[in-house]
Formats: sequence, C-alpha cells, structure tokens
Amino acid sequence: MTEQDRLRWDERHDSRPTPVPGVPDVFAPYQELFPNSGTALDLACGKGAASVWLASRGLDVLGVDVSPVAVAQARELAARNGVGERCRFAVVDLDDGLPPGAPAEVILCHKFRDSRLDVAMVTRLAPGGLLAISALSEVGARPGPFRVGAGELLAAFAGLHQIAAAEGDGESWLLATKEEAL
Repeated sequence: MTEQDRLRWDERHDSRPTPVPGVPDVFAPYQELFPNSGTALDLACGKGAASVWLASRGLDVLGVDVSPVAVAQARELAARNGVGERCRFAVVDLDDGLPPGAPAEVILCHKFRDSRLDVAMVTRLAPGGLLAISALSEVGARPGPFRVGAGELLAAFAGLHQIAAAEGDGESWLLATKEEAL
C-alpha cells in the first residue's frame, strides 16, 4: 500500500467515532457459530470492534490493520472493555501477505478483500475453524475496483464447507469451516 493510501486510512479512522464492540451486522444472525475459545485473526480490523467482541467471547485475538491510528484506537477499545490481555494489534500491510502465526480457529475479514490472500487464509485456518468474510460487491451495486463479482467468494473458498452465504445490496459474504483433520 502506498504511503498516501495509509495516510488516507489514518485520516478516515481519526475522523470516525469510537465503535461499539460487536459482531459485524452481516454475521449477527450467526454469532452463536463463533467459538468461545482458541485464537482469532481479524484482518483489516480497523478500530477493533469485532476483535474486542471476539475477545469478549473468550478468544485470543490478533487484529491487523494498515492504519497506525486504527491500531492505536483498537488497543484503547480493548483496554476500556477489559479484554486488553486477550487482544493484540499490529500495523500490517496485507499487500505483503498475512503476518506469520499459528493456525486460527476464526479468521474474520470484514469489508476487505484481496484475492492474493485466499490461499493463505485457508492454510492459516485451523481444522474445524470458521472463516467469516465479507466484501463490497458488484451485486446490487455499481462495479468498482474494490468490489467482488457475483459468486467470487463462493468460488474462492469452494474447498471449505459453506455454512451460509449471500450477495446483494452491494455486499457479499460467506461463513465457512475447514474440514477437521483425520
């Protein structure tokens, strides 16, 4: 990511109010499917609302974002909500790939999409783990450089067991699990 893009994200995060911790709306009807223990990786975590929610469920969370402003605010949100010890946040440019780490029971990627990370996300997902991914979509909206095409998420993660998915009104999302190891 260019320095100009990073600064744009810093400004965007700095100008928005502090979020309330919680599951992203698109996944709210399925929140009982998220585990209560293990590890989670929150990609493009922003100000940490979902990371803090996952930690409050009992998961140890690594949230990563390209914006140092967002990461600082995420750390503050975790501390204010009493889950600072369960949340780690790091400034990571996902253009360089996923940060190293052990397999995760949850990988959450909300409103961010980079198809170059697909294989790494599947590889990083622990057997039995849950992938929760959403992205802006061309379905029900105008095409754009950061929007996925119809069926793109389903095709990209076809090797996982689909739990639920939908696309429309400019958003595509998928919940899927990785088969248990034999």
